[in-house]
Amino acid sequence: MEFQKKGPLKGKITVPGDKSISHRAVMFGSLAKGITEVTNFLHGADCLSTIRCFRQLGIEIDNHDGSDTVMIHGKGLHGLKKPSNVLDVGNSGTTIRLISGILCGQDFPLILNGDESIQKRPMGRVISPLKLMGADIISQRDNNCAPLILNSSNTGKQVLKGIHYESPVASAQVKSCILLAGLYADGETTVSEPSLSRNHTELMLSEFGAQIKLEGCTTSILPEPNLNGRRIAVPGDISSAAYFIAAGLLVPNSEILIKNVGINPTRDGILHVCQQMGADITLENVNDNGGEPVADILVRSSELSGTTISGTIIPTLIDEIPIIAILACYAKGQTIIKDAAELKVKESNRIDVMVENLTKMGADVSATDDGMIIQGGNALRGASIESKSDHRIAMSFAIASLLAEGTTTIQDAECVNISYPSFYSDLNSLIG
Repeated sequence: MEFQKKGPLKGKITVPGDKSISHRAVMFGSLAKGITEVTNFLHGADCLSTIRCFRQLGIEIDNHDGSDTVMIHGKGLHGLKKPSNVLDVGNSGTTIRLISGILCGQDFPLILNGDESIQKRPMGRVISPLKLMGADIISQRDNNCAPLILNSSNTGKQVLKGIHYESPVASAQVKSCILLAGLYADGETTVSEPSLSRNHTELMLSEFGAQIKLEGCTTSILPEPNLNGRRIAVPGDISSAAYFIAAGLLVPNSEILIKNVGINPTRDGILHVCQQMGADITLENVNDNGGEPVADILVRSSELSGTTISGTIIPTLIDEIPIIAILACYAKGQTIIKDAAELKVKESNRIDVMVENLTKMGADVSATDDGMIIQGGNALRGASIESKSDHRIAMSFAIASLLAEGTTTIQDAECVNISYPSFYSDLNSLIG
């Protein structure tokens, strides 16, 4: 797909529902008793993989084409049924890691698998704690990756052990997997992290009726709660909004209002970094939405300065680092991104892929073991961009192309369907 320099950008936009919250709404609604109604559900490929998996597990889910409302007919903690085939999570790391915790507490064997990318992503980070809980889970190829075989020697109801797990990484997927396994444990399950990761699981499970306690970076859950169906209004995804925040800041004479965006403090690092760089960003209509704070975000074009991004803020913006790297290229001075080694095990090695593609465009950028160093101020030029089928890479370079001289070609640009199927049309709607 080809892109040209464009601008200015003007208007209002509503980004799709939050990907993380949409996944969890389907999972927790399936484990609750009664009907869960989810509005503003994200119809991206990853979230549809979660729906497909739970349908295979015997859950009735109404998801009509053209509607952003999903109805989940939950059957309770022990209502899942043995699937007739391998559970295919597609490209969704959230699906495979979170559902592993749930399925290790079931009384039937199954196999979890996904596409070629998923089969390369590290699963040892959830296999290890699940085994400490007594789970029967192995990597079929003995490489700590999918396919995963669960409960293969199980002869009855699986009872897991409650543990206190010290996670070596701040990862919402790891934390959530363990907490979900804790629903089926014989006592309290606790996870401690080096810094607090996304807390959507804790907030939503509490809304459904789970008993959860948070002290600093330690989260605990009690087993066998009575979860009951409820209504969930999914806020707009701040990770999707990040591309329009960047576009509004970078393209001269732009002003964009992004409506109803989730600003959960475990996710809003992009806002803090942008403001640290000198961005003109205003939050309007701030309110609470079932425990998830939301706001309209007004963005105006700004002169940005380089900054250092590291430490505890990294888990709050890990998915936004590719677009932050684009911002840094147009900022005055140097930007240093560190403590972000997690980028190496996303849909692609995002450190290497960003550095390789930005270098093609003429940026002064170098990779480090845990991030990158970017010297801003070099004019970017169009180039052929390898997205590596990574939606966040494709969207980031679509924004970079708005300011680059010449033509930018993004290979496999359609991979944005993973999280934001209407991204390109929404972007075009803002171009005057």
